[in-house]
Amino acid sequence: MGFTEGVSEGGSCRWSERLRIIMVLIAFVQVQSQGGSWKLLSENVGIASMHTAVTHYGSVIMLDRTNIGPSNITLPHGRCRNNPKDLVLPRDCYAHSVEFFPKSGRVRPLYIWSDTWCSSGQFGADGTLVHTGGDYDGIRRIRRFVPCPESNGTCDWKEDKKPQLYAERWYASNQLLPDGTFIVVGGRSEFTVEFVPPRPGNATYLPLLEQVDDYQGDNMYPFVHLLPDGNLFIFANRDSIVYDYRKNVTRRRFPRIPGTPRCYPSAGSSVLLPLRASDGFRQVEILVCGGAQLGAWAYPEELLDAAQDCGRLLVSDPDADWVMETMPIRRAMGDMVLLPNQHVTIINGASRGSQGWGFAEDPVLYPVDYDPRSPPGSRFAVMSPTVVPRMYHSTANLLPDGGVLVAGSNTHHFYTFNETYNTELRVEQFRPEYMSSELDFLRPAIVDFPKAVGYGESFSVAVVLPSAPHHDIELVLLSSPFTTHSFSQGQRMISLAVEPPLLVDASSGLYHVTCTSPPTGEIAPAAYYMLFALNYEVPGEAVWVQIVP
Repeated sequence: MGFTEGVSEGGSCRWSERLRIIMVLIAFVQVQSQGGSWKLLSENVGIASMHTAVTHYGSVIMLDRTNIGPSNITLPHGRCRNNPKDLVLPRDCYAHSVEFFPKSGRVRPLYIWSDTWCSSGQFGADGTLVHTGGDYDGIRRIRRFVPCPESNGTCDWKEDKKPQLYAERWYASNQLLPDGTFIVVGGRSEFTVEFVPPRPGNATYLPLLEQVDDYQGDNMYPFVHLLPDGNLFIFANRDSIVYDYRKNVTRRRFPRIPGTPRCYPSAGSSVLLPLRASDGFRQVEILVCGGAQLGAWAYPEELLDAAQDCGRLLVSDPDADWVMETMPIRRAMGDMVLLPNQHVTIINGASRGSQGWGFAEDPVLYPVDYDPRSPPGSRFAVMSPTVVPRMYHSTANLLPDGGVLVAGSNTHHFYTFNETYNTELRVEQFRPEYMSSELDFLRPAIVDFPKAVGYGESFSVAVVLPSAPHHDIELVLLSSPFTTHSFSQGQRMISLAVEPPLLVDASSGLYHVTCTSPPTGEIAPAAYYMLFALNYEVPGEAVWVQIVP
């Protein structure tokens, strides 16, 4: 924990260290009391994004659905989608997907052919967004988006004509696997898994999905997390298993989580807590928060109170059971976002009702910060509120600057702007307290780094630190997930093994930090990751590093 010395001659270096420590503590206390802030990124991106993903160029891909008539943005150059199967506009000249550039505020319409309503997706090893399923003519489709720089501006969606999915995938979840392929899990009335690219044979039956199928269908959008041993943690409704997808075997079944249903349409959320090199990636924990009461979707007029608890499961414990905690606010339809300081932001949603058109009331405007490393009873903190309700079909995604992009919300079948909760076209950024300018004197900047690294590879990152005390610098990797319906598919965070920083140039504050990349694809599947440097848990802006096999 050595500090850089601020006094080279005369006076007392020890006093300088103490003074700087006091400065750090004062800054943290001031910023913590503020609880973060909000910034409007765009007044109108043209669509209500129910599916959102951040590319390795920093742009944001947003998707709504076709079959709903006009959006608020047209396709360029007179282009139209001529689809006789469209339920509203067989000739549709409106965009239902856009690319948004947070730094410039620019919006670029994209062309999507088939219906993407309640679909799933994930980025592959080369940065391509692979997108599966949907509804109507899109229910078996596989689509791809290969990102390009903003200056290029020609990339667009491509849809595979063949092969297509074996099963109808509406409300399914995807997970990138260590071999670079994808597994697609479940869907409405679909109790199977399959792979992309499709493998020989049919979709494979997964008993869990049928066993937990209640009268509301609370097994949709199951929570799927890749474990460090290569198996999958799959959670549906209130039950969870370790699934060996290679042999189609359930390796382990966990106790049922107490309380309400947690998956769609009851809409809790889940994250795999950060994996850390410091313990050899052996400690594996799942966090599940919120949800709606059983019956809230089937009987929406009752507007039942949402859940106010989180369950934490230490999967790596042979005797694992759920440890329950109480959130400050009831919440269904919340999104959970892993932050570079290893906290979790719980954001969006409502305190009564469930997912569905007009099925919820009392939007939760306050994000909640969850610190998994704090003692029980002191992990939650309520943050500054937004003024924009974000309920059904809203999303939240981490941006490379460390902020959380918040988009979407449409509680209506069509685009509606004359109701209490209108279709939401605004895009905001929630800025956690570590983004405060009061902490800029601690903020590290990565100025040189490798663009690609292999597994178990030692590599060096050049970091400039302000003229301030520094802790041993942390380096963390964060994936870019596909976010929809309160679950971020493929979200994971890896805390790297880092050696003490080596001072290279005192005048500029330049350090070289040597670290080791993740050892296997089970820890971090090959893909693009945001690499953050942190000083006293204050992150700088991330750079994109590709992990290659």
